Amino acid sequence: MLAVFDKSVAKSPEALTSPHSDSVSALKDGFLAQHFVSVHPGSVTVNLGSGGLIAYSLDKQNPFLPRLFAVVDGIFCLFQGHIENVALLKQQYGLNKTVNEVVIVIEAYKTLRDRGPYPADQVVRDIHGKYAFILYDSTSKAVFLSADTDGSVPFFWGTDSEGHLVLSDDNEIVTKGCGRSFAPFPKGCFFTSSGGLRSFEHPLNEVKPVPRVDSSGEVCGATFTVDAESKRETVGMPRVGSAANWSSNF
Repeated sequence: MLAVFDKSVAKSPEALTSPHSDSVSALKDGFLAQHFVSVHPGSVTVNLGSGGLIAYSLDKQNPFLPRLFAVVDGIFCLFQGHIENVALLKQQYGLNKTVNEVVIVIEAYKTLRDRGPYPADQVVRDIHGKYAFILYDSTSKAVFLSADTDGSVPFFWGTDSEGHLVLSDDNEIVTKGCGRSFAPFPKGCFFTSSGGLRSFEHPLNEVKPVPRVDSSGEVCGATFTVDAESKRETVGMPRVGSAANWSSNF
């Protein structure tokens, strides 16, 4: 899977940008999407307009960690892996028996967005399993993504030469666009357009970057760890239509 989001939609963490990173423009002339198609024949690319693009393929997928894609009410979601407590989540969100993991994630997001206030960390923490997902809400132009606590699914993020956020389960795809300005997405964390990177395991603690050095001694993006010494306030999400825009508190 691949997603490239314009910096107006998802501001890439500054710590991901490395000096002399050799990054390029991932969106210009469809560069990274074309490379993705060349590596994964038969893939599907969805243009999100000014928001960016997403692409997915069933090529070379792990049968134990399958890739899924769905669009519901203008919400696009790429999901890889599996959820262990599917039956419980279906009951929790009032879903029928036929829905799969990617639809569950979309419905969880819609509940979080429309029926708050709920802490986003709680919603993600309720999802048990091995997974990584990328969600884009075209109505509010908001991004929501997360990876499980064990990092079971390969998941990488980086920054291209124009500051766009690049995400993929294939590190070669990310390095093609971001050079050295990339890193594995941190385990047990989620990222939103307005709230940035947060830990759902330790929601009251800040997440801090640590420079990542490759085997040749070059700085290569940053890893992010929970800062046990810092505390943050839990932020809820007001209902859609309230005086405050929910996305500003997410």
